[in-house]
Amino acid sequence: MKKTIIGALVGGLIIFIWQFLSFALINFHKPAQNYTEKQDAILSYLNSQQLAEGGYIMPNLPESATMDDHEQLMKTATGKPWAIVQYHASQENDMVMNMIRGFLVNVVIVLLFCWLLRRMIAPAFSTIVTSALVVGLIVFLNAPYTGFIWYKNFDIWASLADAVFSWGLTGIWLAWWLTRGSTGVNSVRARERPAEMAN
Repeated sequence: MKKTIIGALVGGLIIFIWQFLSFALINFHKPAQNYTEKQDAILSYLNSQQLAEGGYIMPNLPESATMDDHEQLMKTATGKPWAIVQYHASQENDMVMNMIRGFLVNVVIVLLFCWLLRRMIAPAFSTIVTSALVVGLIVFLNAPYTGFIWYKNFDIWASLADAVFSWGLTGIWLAWWLTRGSTGVNSVRARERPAEMAN
């Protein structure tokens, strides 16, 4: 169990560092976080509308709209501007807590991946790396790409890079760490849980 926990902690740190590089230092996600000199006017206008906090797609229709209303909107909106607004009435900057939560989530994600690896029969180095890349692609296709199909977010390629590089690096780490000094993850399980094996 100790080896799995260490693997998850370091793996979570690898993903955390990649996220920092991707969103901050290198800023791969810049196309979805652009600056506009009109931001003060836009925010002032949104605030003046007394919007409730939430996400808005424009143009849109109220819940009471009929199917005919939706068909008419599709016709009139085609070829015209549209927007998605995530509106918050007050900005909160709790960097420390956000970073702690982000790191802990990454550790849990890698811990779950380690749980899957431990269900395999002595996977080889290449199997662990490939499995990590497959998980990364599942994550990318399930959320960022599925969302992109409908909403055309501007950082889709950055999300693909996040999936490939963070999970690829994590896979390399886990493949080395979990198979080090053994014939595979199955051997690690045997050493970590001798009481269970004895039964």
